[in-house]
Amino acid sequence: MKAELVGEILARLEPLYGVAEWKPRAEPLEELIHCILSQHTSDANSFRAYESLRKAFPTWQAVVEAPMEKVADAIRSGGLANQKARRIQAVLKAIYEARGAYDLNWLAELPTHEARRFLLSLPGIGPKCAAIVLCFALGRPVIPVDTHVFRVSWRLGLIPKSLGEAKAHDALEQIVPEPLVYRFHVALIRHGRAVCKAPRPRCEACPLTDLCAYYRTQAESAG
Repeated sequence: MKAELVGEILARLEPLYGVAEWKPRAEPLEELIHCILSQHTSDANSFRAYESLRKAFPTWQAVVEAPMEKVADAIRSGGLANQKARRIQAVLKAIYEARGAYDLNWLAELPTHEARRFLLSLPGIGPKCAAIVLCFALGRPVIPVDTHVFRVSWRLGLIPKSLGEAKAHDALEQIVPEPLVYRFHVALIRHGRAVCKAPRPRCEACPLTDLCAYYRTQAESAG
């Protein structure tokens, strides 16, 4: 039933936002470091921090060997610089200890569940960052659940709000057919940014109101 609902949601959203086509965005390790930098800041700030990091430290070994304060200075534009610098250094050290190189391209050879397990074993890496690497760098059928995906999903009634973002990854992957995963992810982000906003969604502009549990609840409350 919910898989059919996913198909209907895409059938209505994609004429508005286009059909997303996957293509690799970055190498897996680059994607992982960028994900760490993107936490609790804007895309513009995180991209600026990543470029500053690579300019200051041309190699990952240089990042590891640098004083934490120097790494933090390089990524200051992304916010939470000290916390993120420590995490980046810890993650790089863990990868090197596990593989003898600063490289995650080998994850492409693993089944998705094994690649995810390794990523989640890294210091401070949670379900969202793991899913971002698997999805955007490796093209795996996993759903990175950001604030937009989570909000639109629970409003539509696909998952309960009480589930929380961390557990929503597994729940949505059980609902969304694998061939539709990437398209679903991108469509919900676009819809969340344009229409299904927090805290006040633009329901008058939404093509999904007859499918939406949140809209029905609001209508019943108003009535």
